[in-house]
Amino acid sequence: MKSTHPNQSSGLILILVTLLLFTTPHHSYAQEAPFHRGVNLTNWFQAPSARQMQFTRYTRQDFINIQSLGFDVIRLPINLHFMTGGAPDYILDPLFLEFLDQAVNWAEELGIHLILDNHTFSPSEDTDPDVGKVLRAVWRQMATHYSGRSDRLYYEVLNEPHGISDALWNSIQQSVVDEIRLHDTTHYIVVGPAGWNSYNNLSAMPPYEDPKLIYTFHFYDPFLFTHQGATWVSPSMIDVLDIPFPFDAASMPSMPPGLSGSWVGGLYGTYPSDGTVQKVKQLIDIAVQFRQQRGVPLFCGEFGVYQPNSQEVHRVTWYEEVRKYLESNQIAWTMWDYHGGFGLFEEDGNGLFDHDLNVPLLESLGMDIPEQTDYKVIPDSLGFNIYDDYLAQSFLEASYTDGLLDYFSADHPNNGHYCIHWTGAGQYQAIALDLRPDRDLTRLVREDFALDLMVRGSDPGISFDIRFLDSKTADPADLPWRMGITIDRLMTVFDGNWHHLHIPLKEMREKGAWYNNTWHDPPGDFHWSEVDRLEIVPEAKALGSAHLYFDNLHITDMDTAQVNTDTTTGPLSSQIPEMDPSPAQAFPNPCHGELTITSADQKPLEYHLWDLNGREVLNGSFSKNTSLGMNFLQDGIYILQLGNEAGRKDQRKIILQKR
Repeated sequence: MKSTHPNQSSGLILILVTLLLFTTPHHSYAQEAPFHRGVNLTNWFQAPSARQMQFTRYTRQDFINIQSLGFDVIRLPINLHFMTGGAPDYILDPLFLEFLDQAVNWAEELGIHLILDNHTFSPSEDTDPDVGKVLRAVWRQMATHYSGRSDRLYYEVLNEPHGISDALWNSIQQSVVDEIRLHDTTHYIVVGPAGWNSYNNLSAMPPYEDPKLIYTFHFYDPFLFTHQGATWVSPSMIDVLDIPFPFDAASMPSMPPGLSGSWVGGLYGTYPSDGTVQKVKQLIDIAVQFRQQRGVPLFCGEFGVYQPNSQEVHRVTWYEEVRKYLESNQIAWTMWDYHGGFGLFEEDGNGLFDHDLNVPLLESLGMDIPEQTDYKVIPDSLGFNIYDDYLAQSFLEASYTDGLLDYFSADHPNNGHYCIHWTGAGQYQAIALDLRPDRDLTRLVREDFALDLMVRGSDPGISFDIRFLDSKTADPADLPWRMGITIDRLMTVFDGNWHHLHIPLKEMREKGAWYNNTWHDPPGDFHWSEVDRLEIVPEAKALGSAHLYFDNLHITDMDTAQVNTDTTTGPLSSQIPEMDPSPAQAFPNPCHGELTITSADQKPLEYHLWDLNGREVLNGSFSKNTSLGMNFLQDGIYILQLGNEAGRKDQRKIILQKR
């Protein structure tokens, strides 16, 4: 054999190494997730049920906006177990799948990676040792339903299991992976450790035998800094504020006295060493070492700093250090969250993409930022939708009710597919819709726009208020004043059938304010220029077992909506005596000061006239005809009720416009 010169040998080795680099898969590449940067799209599919979810809160345009920032993945937290009919079968609600299919479609069309994160967990409750039963049931259905969809779709077994041993959780997670693989061998599955998906618990996970797994962990260290102001931990950290990062002795606040002796109080003592960039990197290195040892894809599913009590300059520094170190170690990430306390928008803004993005924060994340402009409130000049099968995107659902509230009832909607159904609510509970941003309706009030809706009720005794609330300013004397109207038997008939209400905004009356557990009588300070909320409230008494339905809620200047008679149910109609065939007439309407009522019925009829505040202003009886002088009344809407001896009551709206 011919000997080789040392220089020739070195050259040969270099050639061989070069060939290996170009012919063998790069090891670090094999460890990387298929995506890189993303955000958690929270408080959307995290509803108590599909029927309380506001699907139109986000649209395809939001996916486009997120992608335009430079994100290539969305982690979608879902209260997956709540989207079922419960034990024993945990059948997924078809309405939930209808909504989720649309989100999946948007992601596929735009080429965005989408992680379906099973976020059914409570920080205050340990993970149920029997959780495998529901996990296998829901993921069996999810895998079957989505097995043929884009390979950019991912299944995340369960967010932050905690209070459960590593061994038990690892066994449960394996059984879920096995169940998914019976129905879907294509999509990656995201698996995470116990201990709140802690990097410390990664090493306790077994080497799962599946070629398409991505391992996840969460990062919120140092906790004293990232969670200052958090109320969902025990003890509460609401009084923890202005913690600097990195630690600086000169600007470090003192510990609130109430935290002395608690684990949170202990974090103050260790913060000089915990609150450093070096310590942050050391902790992330625990996850890095796991990935290197296992040779598996790894991504950080959550990281962030709570906004309310933290200073932005320190928050931005933390995000930049964490983000850069994750990326330098080829670890993909999805920050927590988009809109929310950890979000990408300015804390005191309206959450509008073109006006309220937190530019310094996005810069620290290395994102592409569109030009931001100042938001200016312009008085509405056109009407707008509130609910028509779906709640309008400009309204954020903020209801507080102890009853059943279903925004997607298919029980005889007046038109379309759905209507709102409400029952079991106690007194003062509310369907509350928060306008985002606040709206200026002054022009619409001047131009005779109205709140227009369809309403249906099961009990003639139903009573509720519909009201607008204006915004509470920083002025201590300013309160969230109410402007509204009471809807009861004087306004409509609750006979199980749909009825049309057209309520001019200018005819509503100020109702006062409830603030700091104190009632404040109306002083005339309600501002139509700062409308913050719309509420529907059983103010006089509990709704109880009565059923209310709403459909087609709009602000409009057209009184043309029609009741679809094919959708009425009429469960109470047989209990109410009919009027005689020849109905009474009331004219002219609008009335200019004198209202004439005529009837072909020879029997006496009673009449009652109420204003919109429920005050009776006229009453009496007549046969054949009568005239009512109304010049002493203010212009506006009144309710005329006519009743016969059989007990039938007929109501109609009278508009008084004196010349």
